[in-house]
Amino acid sequence: MAIKEKNILNRLYFIAACMFVFAVAVLIKLVNIQFVEGDMYRKKAQERVFKTFDIPANRGNLYDSKGNLLATSVPKYNIRFDALTVTDKDFREYVKPLCEALSKEFGKPATYYDKIIRTARANKNRYLLIRRNLGYSQYMRVKEFPLFEFGANRGGLIVEQSTVREHPIGKIAERTVGYERRDENGYYTRVGLEGAYGPFLRGKEGKRKKQKIAKNQWKPIGDANEVEPQDGYDVVSTIDVNIQDIAHHALLGQLERFEAEHGTVVVMETRTGEIKAISNLGRTKAGKYYEKLNYAVGESHEPGSTFKLMTVVAALEDRMIDSSYVVDTENGRVKFYDRVVKDSRWGGYGKISVAKAFEVSSNTAFAKIINDHYKDNPRKFVDRLINMGLGETLGLAIKGEGVPKIPYPGDRDWYGTTLPWMAHGYGVAITPLQTLAFYNAIANDGEMVKPRFIKEVKTWDKTRERFDKEILNPTICSKKTAKIAQEMMKNVVKRGTADNIHTDNFQIAGKTGTCWGNYGKDKEREYISSFAGYFPAEKPIYSCIVVIHKPNKEKGYYGSEVAAPVFKTIATKIYNDIPIIDEVSYEVVENKSIDNSYEKYYQNAQKYKTIMPNVKGMPAMDVISLLENMGLKVELRGSGRVNKQSIEPGTKVKENQIVRLELS
Repeated sequence: MAIKEKNILNRLYFIAACMFVFAVAVLIKLVNIQFVEGDMYRKKAQERVFKTFDIPANRGNLYDSKGNLLATSVPKYNIRFDALTVTDKDFREYVKPLCEALSKEFGKPATYYDKIIRTARANKNRYLLIRRNLGYSQYMRVKEFPLFEFGANRGGLIVEQSTVREHPIGKIAERTVGYERRDENGYYTRVGLEGAYGPFLRGKEGKRKKQKIAKNQWKPIGDANEVEPQDGYDVVSTIDVNIQDIAHHALLGQLERFEAEHGTVVVMETRTGEIKAISNLGRTKAGKYYEKLNYAVGESHEPGSTFKLMTVVAALEDRMIDSSYVVDTENGRVKFYDRVVKDSRWGGYGKISVAKAFEVSSNTAFAKIINDHYKDNPRKFVDRLINMGLGETLGLAIKGEGVPKIPYPGDRDWYGTTLPWMAHGYGVAITPLQTLAFYNAIANDGEMVKPRFIKEVKTWDKTRERFDKEILNPTICSKKTAKIAQEMMKNVVKRGTADNIHTDNFQIAGKTGTCWGNYGKDKEREYISSFAGYFPAEKPIYSCIVVIHKPNKEKGYYGSEVAAPVFKTIATKIYNDIPIIDEVSYEVVENKSIDNSYEKYYQNAQKYKTIMPNVKGMPAMDVISLLENMGLKVELRGSGRVNKQSIEPGTKVKENQIVRLELS
């Protein structure tokens, strides 16, 4: 019996000891929670009820070069109502006038708002949605409505603000304007100008504390922010919306006509490298076109015959040939190892000069020239191309620039046929914008400038940072070589493969390109049509490239018929708006050739704006621009150049006076 009682006591002692240890552990934990980890737990408890939210800053505006908006941030407001925070007295007094004000503003009956507000109060709803996506002016009116005018604590007004990015010019240049998005992990996706210059545009976020009132429902505490957001800077781009509109619609019309897969156009200011227009259109399954990808910047592909300019400049610069060097195109078919280079003209062109070969775009001529002069030292030819800047990217701020491919002797993909194929634009790959930069350099007598999309960053009227002309290579070739190449490109349009876009009004210089889009059989083969050049040829102001992929072969696929007309449309419309010089001369000039400068027509205009100039012999487009700038109304009869004018030269004229011109 004594032993049994002793065992019971031992168990009691053990249980007591365990309880004592447990009590000590609880005490230690309580002390730890209260004094050691207390701040952390109090913070967690606070965060369950109160939380600080980020307030997105208003992104800066994106402008074109003339101050037109390309992208802007528009604030939008959701209005909600906390039905419990309002006192019974205020609710009885103000709910009816509030419903009447809401009815007048939004068009629904006052009884509708009366019902949902009273139901919300009965159900203790602290997050009743009144209206979504209000504009700023409408939001300002709503916040002054009866009851809402008392704010969040007394009036139950809950305002949720968000920012929507809008593009005033719509889908035009959508891919170039681009976007910048941040995911839940803080990673950015950057596209176009919005992405490239996001650090300037995005500003700094603000902070606002909110209280949790229901599951996933948070109500702002007070009407003020803890930290006010700072708006982003404004960015002024180089884009000209007028030129952009011209380029977009010229490209779109041709894509639709030839049922092409996609295409791109870039217009660049020759001297500065400023991109004035860039349009990238791809076709949907429904046959519609939209800004799908930035093909001009990101798509490297075989350029075809537009690369012949690079080829001839390299050979001229290495003094392997001159423009009069004669090459035999044989029968338009020349075999190199197991492959045959073909001309588009059956039977070839016979023996022709390099200049003529460039005009007619003879593949066999260029393949033979380069193979004959560089086959023993192909590195010399490739090194010349690389030294002219063709092996590197342009270093654009816009993300996704395509990497050029220039094969090099010794590479795994270098074959005996590589050199002659490179000569006429196969086996190499460059982007349309990289091609344009080279053509632009020739127009600049050898100076290669970096294509630019931005002019300055500013806040209000204060410039924060300016982006000026950047020279990539001061001399890709000698001025002598550049002049020879310029003359060749003029003749391509005057009497070569692009004679269909020749115009008497101004000179165009450029080169057509037609290359395979794949290497399938003839029936399966697809094509890439292109044209690159500049205008006016005598004193280049703009350079431009047009590339159209996979046109319907039954409707046409040569660069001259698919791409070149787009160039002409753009050039003609832009040229009509180019102010040559704001001056007028009173010399009598009869039957002046368009190949000469019109500077004699434009002297002393500011001084003699009220005196009628002599415009006989001038083209109609120049006359219209000149006289309308003087404030005159022009009536034309006929076409061509001015033969007669109703107001004699030297006569004093008045604003809005009508002048009638007969053309011939």
